[in-house]
Amino acid sequence: MAISYDYYRIFYYVAKYKNFTQAANALMNNQPNISRSISNLEHELGCRLFVRSNRGVTLTPEGEKLYARVAVAHRQLQAAEAELAKERSLQSGMISIGVSETALHVLLLSRLQDFHKTYPGIRIRISSVSTPQAITALRSGLVDFAVVTTPTKIIRPLEEIILRQYQEVLIGGPRFKALQNRTLSLKELSSYPLILMNSQSNTHDFYMRFFLEHGITFQPEIEASSVDQIFPMIKNDLGLGFLPEDMIREAVREGEVFPLKLEYKIPMRSVCLIRDADRPMSISATELVKLLRSS
Repeated sequence: MAISYDYYRIFYYVAKYKNFTQAANALMNNQPNISRSISNLEHELGCRLFVRSNRGVTLTPEGEKLYARVAVAHRQLQAAEAELAKERSLQSGMISIGVSETALHVLLLSRLQDFHKTYPGIRIRISSVSTPQAITALRSGLVDFAVVTTPTKIIRPLEEIILRQYQEVLIGGPRFKALQNRTLSLKELSSYPLILMNSQSNTHDFYMRFFLEHGITFQPEIEASSVDQIFPMIKNDLGLGFLPEDMIREAVREGEVFPLKLEYKIPMRSVCLIRDADRPMSISATELVKLLRSS
């Protein structure tokens, strides 16, 4: 039975006010149209819904049963409309982001600070994972989009949007300070203890390929499960490692670690946004993406 939603909406207001005229005023309609709609609804349902009198209308037992259901549906629709209105005005909403640690430190944290100041009512859920894990979460629909570092190795319908480039540098702790005065070859570097992200990360693949392109193979002495583990291990002289300039600038200035020179420049990497072109994003997620792209 395909009955127009408008009939139920009109029925709700007539039952609420128990008066056709007041219902017409609330709906900004006229009384003949209201009466005709109620008659059509009664015809479609095959029962009377109201008893009419000079004092107004009274619900029949069938009308009472229908009103109990319609009133709940009406409240739910009003709540949904209110929620959508808040989301349209960016007063509320939820954004779920899959982000790699490097992308979080190099770009996302500062942009989220700006976004949260402008839209404090929007909740943000961060899943800090590796680039491959973030992309898997996006494919599964667990996050709205991903902010990760290259290389990403994505295929359609996923799309990659470059947000900014960054440079990584080789650094060492106090034990390796003397190396500052030299330019290290990759072969010589491979003889020192190296700290690198584990083999499940894109960073591991990036540096393995970088060394192989220059004919060098090596085995990291220490493999870390997160970027945040690498800096303290370098600072405490467990080995040399690569980190983004943005993350170590203050530590270099304070003399906690020291940048070292290589014979070959480390290729630039990028922080990029990955989205599913086949799946629309919410208003709030779209607004954050707009901010990230503009910055």
